[in-house]
Amino acid sequence: MQVGKQSCCFRVKNVLVKLMINLLICFSSQTFDKILIANRGEIACRVIKTCKKMGIQTVAVHSDVDSSAVHVKMADEAVCVGSAPTSKSYLNMDAIMDAIRVTGAQAVHPGYGFLSENKDFAKRLAAEGVTFIGPDTHAILAMGDKIEMLTFVLLLGYPVMIKASAGGGGKGMRIAWNDEETREGFRFSSQEAESSFGDDRLLIEKYIDNPRHIEIQVLADKHGNALWLNERECSIQRRNQKVVEEAPSTFLDQDTRQAMGEQAVQLAKAVQYSSAGTVEFLVDSKKNFYFLEMNTRLQVEHPITECITGLDLVEQMIRVAKGYRLQHKQEDIPINGWAIESRIYAEDPYKSFGLPSIGRLSEYQEPLNLKNVRVDSGIEEGSDISIYYDPMISKLVTYGATRGEALARMEDALDNYVIRGVTHNISLLREIITHPRFISGDISTNFLPEVYPDGFKGHQLEAGKRCTWVEVDGGTVEVSGQWNLASPLLPLSINGTQRMLQVNANTYTHNLGFFGLGTTPSTLLVLSKLAAQLNSYMPEKVPEDTSSILRSPMPGTVVAMSVKPGDTVAEGQEICVIEAMKMQNSLTAVKQAKVKSVQCKPGETVGEGDLLVELE
Repeated sequence: MQVGKQSCCFRVKNVLVKLMINLLICFSSQTFDKILIANRGEIACRVIKTCKKMGIQTVAVHSDVDSSAVHVKMADEAVCVGSAPTSKSYLNMDAIMDAIRVTGAQAVHPGYGFLSENKDFAKRLAAEGVTFIGPDTHAILAMGDKIEMLTFVLLLGYPVMIKASAGGGGKGMRIAWNDEETREGFRFSSQEAESSFGDDRLLIEKYIDNPRHIEIQVLADKHGNALWLNERECSIQRRNQKVVEEAPSTFLDQDTRQAMGEQAVQLAKAVQYSSAGTVEFLVDSKKNFYFLEMNTRLQVEHPITECITGLDLVEQMIRVAKGYRLQHKQEDIPINGWAIESRIYAEDPYKSFGLPSIGRLSEYQEPLNLKNVRVDSGIEEGSDISIYYDPMISKLVTYGATRGEALARMEDALDNYVIRGVTHNISLLREIITHPRFISGDISTNFLPEVYPDGFKGHQLEAGKRCTWVEVDGGTVEVSGQWNLASPLLPLSINGTQRMLQVNANTYTHNLGFFGLGTTPSTLLVLSKLAAQLNSYMPEKVPEDTSSILRSPMPGTVVAMSVKPGDTVAEGQEICVIEAMKMQNSLTAVKQAKVKSVQCKPGETVGEGDLLVELE
C-alpha cells in the first residue's frame, strides 16, 4: 500500500524553478532532528510523510490495539502509551510526555483532534523545552478554547448549537430546537467531548439554519506575518461533520473571498497567532458572512488547499514552529485548478447517513492508478476498524484544471476504490457528487436532509425486473469487456461508455455480488440446473418483527440503560445509549409498551444486531 500518495498536489507556476528553491530551502533550513506525532491513523501518516521529506526522524505513539498500525510501521520509533480507550492512550498526557523524554523528541505535532487544541498539553511541552508544532498557548487560550471567545451568554432564542469547547469534527456537537433537546444535547455533548478531547466543557451559540459553511485557511509566523490561503467549501455535512469538501467554493466571488480572507488574517494577528489555522464562517444566500470559530490546528480537509496553492502545510507548520519567517507573500498565493475531497468512512450510509461499522479489511485497493488522485490513509489490507476510534478510512482527493475535471476524476476514483470487510459510505459519496444540485453548486448545510428527506436509499434495481448483460426490458444493450475473476474490478463498455463495476464472488454460496455507480449491491445466484430446481423449494426468510424488540443498530458500548423489566415506556422514550467511535446514540421505543427483559448492562460491548431489550 502507498500511504498519502500525492499525485494531484503541489501544482504551481514555474514548477521546476520552485522545486529547486524548495529543495534548497529544505536542505539549508535546519528545523528539528526528531518529531513525535501525538496522533494516529491517516493524519499521523500524513505528518510522517512530510517529516521524511525534510529529513526529520519520527516517533509514533500508539495504543495496544494499534501496535501493528500503519503509522507505527512508518515511523522510525514507536512507543505504546496505553490501552485502547483514548483516555488511557492518545489523551494520556503523562504517558506521551514520558515517550518524549525516552525518545528525545524535540518537537510534537498533534495532528487534529485528541490534544491538538489542549492548552495544558502545550504548556507542559513548553515547560520541558519541547516545541509544540502549533500556535502558542495564549493563542490556543484565546481561539482554540472557544469558551474564552464568549464574553456573554447568547440569549437569542432557538435554535442553538451546543458544542465542545476544545473540539471539532462533529464530536460533542448537537443542535437544539427546544428546552428538552437542549437538556439532551448537553448530556450527550459533554460525554462525547470528554471521550474525544479529555475536556467536557461546552458552549452554546446561535444556530443559523440553512447556511453555507465556508472556511479560510490562514498561515502565520512568529514575526507578525500572516497569509490567507483561500477558502474551502464544507457545506456537505451529516451530524454536523463534513463529508465532502472542495476548494475553491463555487459561491464566492473575488471581492467576498478577499474580504473573508483579510478578516481571517486580522483575527490571527490580533491574537498573535503563529502556525496553520482555520477561521470558519457561515455564509448566507446574499454572501453575508458570520464568524463561527477558529480551529487552532491542521484541518482534516487541508489537502485540497495544498492542491490549489502548491504549499505543503505540514512543512510550513514545522518551519514556523522552528522560528522561520513565511516564505511567501499574499500575492504569491494562487488558485490553481480545483480540488475535491471525499471522506471515506467505515459507516453504513443507509442508517442515518452513516452509523459506524467495524471489522477487518479483507480486501483493500486504493485508486492510485488514476491520474491526479491522492489518498491520505492510515490503513492497509488486513487492518482492523475498531469501536474505539473515528471510523474514517481515508481522505480521497482529486484535482483538475476545472471543477468538472475534478468531479469526473472523483467519480472514477470512487468507482475504482475497493473496500471489503466493512460497510462503507462510497455509494453515498458518489450520489452526492453526481447529484444535479451539487453539480450546479446549489448546496447548504441542509443538503443531505433536503435531498434525502426519508434517508439515503441508494440506487436499487427494481424487484422482478429482467436484466441480463445483453437485454434490459426488451431493449438491446451493447456490452463488452474482459472479466478477470481474480480481480474485484470489472471494466465494461456499455453502449460505448466506459464504466467500472465491482464484483464480489462467494464460492461457498455461489453468489456474485455486482455493484458500482452508486448502486446498492445486486446479487446474482449462479447455480447448476439441478441446484436451481432444488433452490426453488427453499423457504423464504420472513422478516423479523422489530416492533417488540430493540437490537443494536451498530457495534459499540452500552453507556446507559434507562429502563428495567416491568417499566412502561412511551413511544419515543429513551431506552438506552450506545457509544460507537466516540459518538453517543440514544435508542428509543417505537411504541408504548411494557419492558419484558433487558439483555445488556452499562459497560458491556455489543455487536450490530445484538438484542438489547424485549418489549411485551
